[in-house]
Amino acid sequence: MPNTPRSSTGGRRHRVREEALAEILRTGRRLLVEEGPAAVTLRAIAREMGMTAPGLYRYYGSHRDLIQALASSLYDELATALATARDRHPADEPGRQLRDACRELRRWALAHPNEFALLFAKPVTDADTTPGTAAHDSGWRFGGVVLDLMVQLWRRSTIHPPAGLDPAWTTQLEEVREHLSGEPVPLEVIYVFVACWTRLYGTVAVEAFGHLDFALTDPEPLFEHTLDDILTALGDTAG
Repeated sequence: MPNTPRSSTGGRRHRVREEALAEILRTGRRLLVEEGPAAVTLRAIAREMGMTAPGLYRYYGSHRDLIQALASSLYDELATALATARDRHPADEPGRQLRDACRELRRWALAHPNEFALLFAKPVTDADTTPGTAAHDSGWRFGGVVLDLMVQLWRRSTIHPPAGLDPAWTTQLEEVREHLSGEPVPLEVIYVFVACWTRLYGTVAVEAFGHLDFALTDPEPLFEHTLDDILTALGDTAG
């Protein structure tokens, strides 16, 4: 039997490992959707895949590693979806790009409520996004789609932050500015960015989690009205 080149063997091992990692995440996501976040455990995934629990530890050393990888993959999926919606419009129309990206966030959340909850409601503590974690980096990749468009709108318009912002707490926004690739955005303007994101997220979340059912059978007009307000606050009047 001819010798198999070592590089070829290594390449196959890498592919097999990558395929196993992908299957583990698919299985974890299915358990999340069908049974909820508490069901996403290494033992449960091993059982679903016909593996032993110790065998699964060769791929993810802890529950935290598993949840971080799952959250990271979901953030990346969401970032890709928002970027695709953004790119339906020319780069010189950031207002229209942002509007469609925000609409895509709502669409994704309503289509994937359990995944949205894992990322944004944090029902599992291991899904946190503290600095240095996989979910932190991928979360900022997702957030960067929205934030970059806000920066483009700031370059094109005059944003009027509310008067009287206390520098003692606006300095908390420095971390956001660190993700702007050196853009000299004033902290008061970053406050507007964060306030707009808060309104966007809040409007999407209350619908995705079923908290508007008491009042509305169709929350889309409320979402669109909120989106108009957000774009106006960011200086976009193109509609």
